[in-house]
Amino acid sequence: MIRKIFRWIWKATLWFIALSILSVIIFKWVPVPITPLMMTRAIDNKMEGKDMILSHDWEPIENISPNLQKAVIASEDGNFLKHNGFDFNAMQKAFKSNQKGKRLKGGSTISQQTAKNVFLWQGRSYLRKGLEAYFTVLIELIWGKERIMEVYLNSIEMGNGVYGAEAAAQHWYRKSAADLTKQEAAGIAAILPNPRKYKATNSSSYIQRRKGKIVRVMNHIGKIEY
Repeated sequence: MIRKIFRWIWKATLWFIALSILSVIIFKWVPVPITPLMMTRAIDNKMEGKDMILSHDWEPIENISPNLQKAVIASEDGNFLKHNGFDFNAMQKAFKSNQKGKRLKGGSTISQQTAKNVFLWQGRSYLRKGLEAYFTVLIELIWGKERIMEVYLNSIEMGNGVYGAEAAAQHWYRKSAADLTKQEAAGIAAILPNPRKYKATNSSSYIQRRKGKIVRVMNHIGKIEY
């Protein structure tokens, strides 16, 4: 009986590894049509009797302003182009900050956030964090930085029911993602910690301060070369 259980676990593990690698390879070339978070939001709204208008328009990275690419690096992951998926210094700083009772910080890189958004469910558990690390390694190896940034900017939540750069640019500024100015890009990046609470336009004083800080960091980021 025990042998059968271990054999089943072994087979299930091999199938999971094979399917996960296949899915990462597929999404290296194919646009991600929907994410687990999008489905969760839709289900939650359905249960609450609300209509969920999902705005999600995929655009290749060539059609997304470098300003937005710089803004999310400045806001979310300053070492994105240098690390291999994990920024252990940022994790350590986040841990110390949280221990001191300051505003909670996750220390997750853009690569980790992309892995979580595309392949996993929301929430905090050791299982999910372990799988997040696994998928982070896979996308770093198979996709590379440019594809990770492209998927990230097309998949993350940037407003209530708004997913991806193009939808966000249209929602907040009534323009294409390709035409976002530095200030506009900083406005979108500033709300990423909680895009359903904060606004990129007519922002609170807190978001205005974040915008200013992001722009200052952006000014020190040169041309992005993946």
